[in-house]
Amino acid sequence: MRIVSLIPSGTEIACLLDLDAQLVGVSHECDYPPEARGKPVLIRPILDPDLLASAEIDRRIVERRRAGAPIYLLDPDLLARAAPDLILTQALCDVCAVGYRDVAAVAERLPRRPEVLSLDPRTLGEVLDDIQRVAAATGTMERAREVGAGLRRRIDRVAGRAREARDRPRVACLEWLDPPYAAGHWIPEMVELAGGVDLLGAKGSPSLPVAWEAVRAARPEIVVLMPCGFEIPRTLRELACLTERPGWWDLPAVRAEQVWVVNGHAYYSRPGPRLVDGLEYLAQILHPELFTWTAPLEAVLHLDLSHVPWDRS
Repeated sequence: MRIVSLIPSGTEIACLLDLDAQLVGVSHECDYPPEARGKPVLIRPILDPDLLASAEIDRRIVERRRAGAPIYLLDPDLLARAAPDLILTQALCDVCAVGYRDVAAVAERLPRRPEVLSLDPRTLGEVLDDIQRVAAATGTMERAREVGAGLRRRIDRVAGRAREARDRPRVACLEWLDPPYAAGHWIPEMVELAGGVDLLGAKGSPSLPVAWEAVRAARPEIVVLMPCGFEIPRTLRELACLTERPGWWDLPAVRAEQVWVVNGHAYYSRPGPRLVDGLEYLAQILHPELFTWTAPLEAVLHLDLSHVPWDRS
């Protein structure tokens, strides 16, 4: 079978099912696992986020969406050359990846029409369901049952241990910094499973912009910065978007030095198997008294606030 994956989560699922040799095309963001690198890239982004600040990225995306202009371009000639039997895509977010309708329109014009499978999970359970759906389409159900059971055991292990916690810290997860966005979809569920209370997002609902005053009013005890598509160094470049806002230094989380930067790109933005890694790291942040620290440096950074501008005496 020839498989094209136009979303990083689809690529990770395919490789988890030992289908990496059958991947004949990927998106520009399919950088994990290593087996996915070097595959033909079929998508080109219109914007280069490395050259733009967060506010400018948001402004340009909003403008293009209002104008009905694409954010990503799928090369129809390269797709035709790949001659896929199966295309993995999504309709969940046209900001994160090329939209389902655009993919379907191009696929309909191929000489041999492939199956187009849209992966649109909103919860951790639906992510596990998507692994089974890809397996059903590729004849790898035995492997899917094995890996799915392993992921479910890890989720249950975190949830069971977190239930032993004496308290549930109040948590604010920000998926974008300028303007602030509350992380949605599976993130509030992950916070709950890890033993916290998500103050800004709604389980299973999309990420949405949130007024800074609402963040202040929520008075989070822990703040987790997880901008969509950003690794930790990129997020650190944007910290002034928060630290220069009124009231930042008075947030309970800031005063308690409980501000964390995580690798949203790898462990929180993509609805694939590494969300389970992200859940384990989140539990370690929220309840270090219960969970042994295993998070690597590329995944989690405790923000150094020793330079705070208030009298600590």
